[in-house]
Amino acid sequence: MAVKPMREFTLLVSILALSGCVQPGVQTGGSSNLVSGSAGGGTSVNANKSLERCAIPLGTLAVSDGRLTGSSSVTTVDPLIRLAVQQSNCFVLSSIGNMATEAQLDRILDKQRNSGEVRAGSKQHKGQQVAADYFLEPQVIVNNEATSGQSGNIAGSLVGLGLGAAGLGGVGSLASAAVGTLAAGGVTETRTTDVALTLTDIRSRVQIAIAQGSATATNLSASGSGAFGGWSGLFGGAAGASIGTFSRTPEGISTAAAFFDAYNGMVLSLRNYKAQEVKGGLGRGGALGVGN
Repeated sequence: MAVKPMREFTLLVSILALSGCVQPGVQTGGSSNLVSGSAGGGTSVNANKSLERCAIPLGTLAVSDGRLTGSSSVTTVDPLIRLAVQQSNCFVLSSIGNMATEAQLDRILDKQRNSGEVRAGSKQHKGQQVAADYFLEPQVIVNNEATSGQSGNIAGSLVGLGLGAAGLGGVGSLASAAVGTLAAGGVTETRTTDVALTLTDIRSRVQIAIAQGSATATNLSASGSGAFGGWSGLFGGAAGASIGTFSRTPEGISTAAAFFDAYNGMVLSLRNYKAQEVKGGLGRGGALGVGN
């Protein structure tokens, strides 16, 4: 009688389907990015609860574009850093530092001020820009580099043992072979991103603070039509070729998480900031003398 084999086959299909379950459609929110929500003035909405904050702003801030080279997945970290900074209430942000934004604002301001088409009383006179007190520069030290990884058919063995213990030895053998071969074609990989944030006083050009941050992402992938051997034919050519699963942290999210870590560390230092004093005054020879 073919009832039992068919029941086992149905269970096997269910296991494999669950391993690569994907819900179609589009939804807003739900990003795993540590920097999320919005900010308006001193008001923050849906910010990460672990973001460090300041009771009052410490000054005005210019932020570098943060445009990264050598990366196909990350173009700029400037927007997310600006979001975290405003949500933290530690600085009032200026457009200074973002070259593209500055260029656009300069063109708009020049047109409004000199075209002669703007209404009277539109307050286009000079002397309205706010100076930046500090400059924040983001730098990537290690960009999403692989630090460890492994591959193998441990998953297949575990599935087979589990189903065997449940009294489903037949389907356990099939699942062990299928899932095991699938896992053998996959890789578990750990990648690390290390970054730094440097805060400089613009007027004196003295470094005020620096902070290092890091984030580790674990990526898992397993796919391929050959992973199911002769069984792939039972699913039809297209289905057999597409069954697989992956779990991956995008490079951009890992980089943003590392900067989030660095900024939190910097805020903790700034909340307890104490200026460095040099005997005789800064830039006046210093305390380390030299020989004649």
